[in-house]
Amino acid sequence: MKIDLTETTSSKINAALVQARRDIGTPAIGMVLTLVIVTDEENAYDALKSANEASHEHPSRIVVVIKRVSRSPRSRRDARLDAEVRVGADAGTGETVVLRLHGELVHHAQSVVLPLLLPDAPVVVWWPDGAPSDLAGDPLGALGQRRITDTYACENPLRALGERAAAYAPGDTDLSWTRITPWRSMLAAALDQQALKVTSAAVEGEDENPSCELLAMWLADRLQVPVKRTHSQGPGLTSVRLETKDGDIVLDRADGSLATLCMPGQPDRGVALKRRDTAELLAEELRRLDPDNTYEASLKFGVAKLAAEAPAPAPAKAKASDSPETVTGPKADAAKPAAKPTKKAPAK
Repeated sequence: MKIDLTETTSSKINAALVQARRDIGTPAIGMVLTLVIVTDEENAYDALKSANEASHEHPSRIVVVIKRVSRSPRSRRDARLDAEVRVGADAGTGETVVLRLHGELVHHAQSVVLPLLLPDAPVVVWWPDGAPSDLAGDPLGALGQRRITDTYACENPLRALGERAAAYAPGDTDLSWTRITPWRSMLAAALDQQALKVTSAAVEGEDENPSCELLAMWLADRLQVPVKRTHSQGPGLTSVRLETKDGDIVLDRADGSLATLCMPGQPDRGVALKRRDTAELLAEELRRLDPDNTYEASLKFGVAKLAAEAPAPAPAKAKASDSPETVTGPKADAAKPAAKPTKKAPAK
């Protein structure tokens, strides 16, 4: 069921939610949290689709905040709120409210969202893209116990990681960190099977991929060994190598779905390590609402401390002006053979 509201208020939206639940015959819906999605029109559809899929595991009230940029100075002065209320099959297993903020209301989104939060339920704020540098200091981010971003969607992921580390607050997390959960589990299980001392490590993956950087920083922080960051064509994270005195532990995934685990003294075996979609990543993050201390330690380790593989310098090309035929000046005079002395005629 969908209800469109134009030039409305938060109280009218709440009344529409109650009326919609009565109309579909479900006056009470068990929802465990409020998920606030801060995005734009371009990414709203994909973000809402992922949130609806995740709501099958975590029934929630989804509040989508879309800030509409006004084109003219007059429209920027006018504050208007349009809303769309979805209940039932159109809203997954919970409720969905899509808010479109116009004019001056764009700068006061928290005042619109606050009356729509479920009472006595945790709040999670998710920025699919365009997240602020200081998540906890943002007016909408201050409403949440958990704040989710995705540095993979940033224009400069490595710089975004530095900004997240500088402004980290308990409750911050990143879907780029969630993507490496299976990798971390597999590597930890491999080290539990064999008590091997890791002397160094190498992480291979796409250039400018924050998940690769986070995994490398996690290994360096937990193992206290040098970690080299090498680059490949992907997709995503492709290989991790842990060097030990008894042999290397290698987890290699070349195709993005099936990986091969190689351990000293054991036959190679294939493990499922597929790349997960955003709905699965979001569902995993909603399972825990406490601060992630491991993510904090890995993030603050710093990308600059990793040893990057430097490309081999290209051989210098000879310039046309350096050929013996065209060289001039003192070097040219030094390069020329000395002239033979001329014999003088004997004096008569």
